[in-house]
Amino acid sequence: MPLDVTKLLVAWNEGNQAALDELIPLVYQDLHQRARNYLRQERPDHTLRPTALIHEAYLRMVNDKVPEWSGRAHFFAVASRVMRQILVDHARRHQAGKRGSGVAKVNLDEAIVPSVSDNSDLMALDEALDRLAEFDGRKCRIVEMRYFGGCTVEETAEALGIAGITVMREMRLAEAWLRRAMLRGDSASV
Repeated sequence: MPLDVTKLLVAWNEGNQAALDELIPLVYQDLHQRARNYLRQERPDHTLRPTALIHEAYLRMVNDKVPEWSGRAHFFAVASRVMRQILVDHARRHQAGKRGSGVAKVNLDEAIVPSVSDNSDLMALDEALDRLAEFDGRKCRIVEMRYFGGCTVEETAEALGIAGITVMREMRLAEAWLRRAMLRGDSASV
């Protein structure tokens, strides 16, 4: 199946819209499972559901300029980033409607492992990830893929063209940096 997905991604990239129609059934269940696993950890009254999350991600990915896909792992890396953006946008809209919508500092363990229990946690994590991306974009992408996209170490390594052990090492460093940034508001380099 990964070869089929890669071939279809390449064909879609070359402008073949029929390839997109064939691709969706191949990746839909995987995307749905990733979205369901992530949203299972959200607050109980969360209004976004897995199907809505992947449908919104699909619409954004199809309506944006199609990147030059390098394979299945790259597709899921992009989908992870898009899902993160959707969740943060959703949290911001929800938080904006509440009184006292300031973003509170939270412990990384409460915000990322792997649940984000409330909107302010997600927004604080998003801000910390943006700061991390300024210093080390690869570590940010690793966190996005692992937590927002539900990618395995192997999928993340393949998408980024690095070894699995490097993914694990950089993930530990990224978690430590994010923990510090979220607790203290620091933006020290990684």
